[in-house]
Amino acid sequence: MIDSAPVPHHVRNLTLLALCQALFFSGRTLTFFAASLVAIAMLGKDLTFATLPVTMMLVGTSLGTLPAAFLMRIWGRKWGFALGSALGAMGAGIAAQAVAMDSFALFNIGILISGLYSGFAQQYRFAAAEVAPSHLKEKSVSMVIAMSVVGAFVGPETALLAKTWISDIPFQGTFWVLSLFFGTTGILILFASFPDVSAAKYQDTGRPLPQIMKSPTFIVALIAGLFGYVVMNFLMVVTPVTMETIKTVMFSHENIKLVIQWHVAGMFLPGFFTGHLIKKFGVVRVIAAGAAILLASVLVALHGLTFEHFLVSLILLGVGWNFTFTGGTILVTEVHTPAERAKVQGTNDFLLFTGLACSSLMAGTVYHHFGWDWVNYAMLPIILTILLSALWLRAVRRRAQRNAPPAQ
Repeated sequence: MIDSAPVPHHVRNLTLLALCQALFFSGRTLTFFAASLVAIAMLGKDLTFATLPVTMMLVGTSLGTLPAAFLMRIWGRKWGFALGSALGAMGAGIAAQAVAMDSFALFNIGILISGLYSGFAQQYRFAAAEVAPSHLKEKSVSMVIAMSVVGAFVGPETALLAKTWISDIPFQGTFWVLSLFFGTTGILILFASFPDVSAAKYQDTGRPLPQIMKSPTFIVALIAGLFGYVVMNFLMVVTPVTMETIKTVMFSHENIKLVIQWHVAGMFLPGFFTGHLIKKFGVVRVIAAGAAILLASVLVALHGLTFEHFLVSLILLGVGWNFTFTGGTILVTEVHTPAERAKVQGTNDFLLFTGLACSSLMAGTVYHHFGWDWVNYAMLPIILTILLSALWLRAVRRRAQRNAPPAQ
């Protein structure tokens, strides 16, 4: 008789990870939405640094990735996640106080500290692969990522609902709620259990990192994850600024909120079936399809400046990102052993979010000097690189299959 006892244990851990992911991304979406509006209010006419708060969040994410991976190797997943949540709650509290003081510098410091939590929270998707049975790895990763769809509605709605909570100063209450979101994830994760991945179990660190990074699978995993995220972030962070400041059409905060909400829905609703698509068609084809959808998003954005153009473009942008990012995540899990996990996952996310932070700051500069159209034109070679890299990996794998010795 097959023992079915591990199933509830596995479901409980995935449920807790999914709840943490939902709260984390609700906070992240809240920050994307509210931080840009706070920046516009503080900066006045010169919007060169309008995307700086979002950039600081991404810098924090980048700075947090490697410490998160290695602390979790020493302490385990549970206490690493709890520490990240505490940092996020503290940073959000600082940002809330900065709004009250009208201090753009302190606001960015608070966002930077809260961004450190993102470096830890990005590991939720890898933890999902570890707690799941091997035959459910793709679907488990996809489902945890998919739970971020909650953020599509909770984040922007909370940003506006809590706008004047606590005080009459716009958005101060919003960032106190952000602190509550992040603190709650630290409590929830204490009820989860994870496989033993401590340093004591893995004295051997495995292959040298440069050797792993030279593999075609790692290269394409990084390109799919990083470039897909760069395209998504470049257009997403500039969209609220464009809609807020465009002269030919007047958009309300409600319009901006709806575009961001449905963009995030496009990012994560596909996660409920992306894992199935990867199992059926293969991860390389899904990444290539994601690149094609990102291209469609840019073409729609270049076609007009109506509410409908922004809405459709941002939905397609979210779906394309989901395919490339989920595919990249699955490829990362294919290139490392348990002993190599910390350095491979940490390095992947460090490179990913360092590039993302740079792109976020560049987005504001490109927009300020060249305008919305050139923000979109700049994405075309990046999208083409994702597509060509996927085709290259497909050719490499087919060649390896042809050259493989026949099964005995």
